[in-house]
Amino acid sequence: MKFSIVIPIFNEQDNIRVLINEIKNKLIQFNDEYEIIIVDDGSTDSTVKILEKEVNNKLVLLKNKINFGQSYSLKKGIENSKSDIIVTIDGDLQNNPKDIPRMINAYYSKNLKLLGGIRKKRQDIITKKIASYLANSIRKKILNDDCDDTGCGLKVFDKKVFLNLPFFNGIHRFLPALFKASNLNISYIEVDHRKRYMGYSKYGNFKRFLWGIRDIIKVMKIIKRIKNNE
Repeated sequence: MKFSIVIPIFNEQDNIRVLINEIKNKLIQFNDEYEIIIVDDGSTDSTVKILEKEVNNKLVLLKNKINFGQSYSLKKGIENSKSDIIVTIDGDLQNNPKDIPRMINAYYSKNLKLLGGIRKKRQDIITKKIASYLANSIRKKILNDDCDDTGCGLKVFDKKVFLNLPFFNGIHRFLPALFKASNLNISYIEVDHRKRYMGYSKYGNFKRFLWGIRDIIKVMKIIKRIKNNE
């Protein structure tokens, strides 16, 4: 039951050490069956200095010279992972590592290729909740991916399937649609969501919405190619 936890981060100096300790404490049952891969996406604060002190045989630090974005950082971490099973989690402490054992067990027991987290009790400001609801509703209607919350950072999926997908910036928000289009076994599970106590969100709601519309068009084209090649 080996797996790799991939965490893309940008300017999370106040959160990252707490997150690492939480992961270690909540995953004691897995002993040496997992690794943590943290990809720093060009942080300008003390994040890298903090992480360099945490590196060991179970924690790998990869560094981008400049900010390339979350999708690029995820791909870099996944490419450097040792396991065929990938767990992703955001670095801002809003995802709760306590959900990882439950997700891993569900992933294996149901023979899945992707298990997505669904944040049922979002701990965000009202404008972010509304923007997320609209974006999810539009995407779900157009792509028919059956996912109520594709933006949740907590996911478990097959490494080889991910790396075989056409890569684009923003792909991490469309994995349910792309895995489903490939007729793979996917499912969803409710997960905890916490308030952001330190740091700040890196993207505005309007910018996210515009990027989402652009990316939906890309995904529609990719799905069409997948269907034509079946």
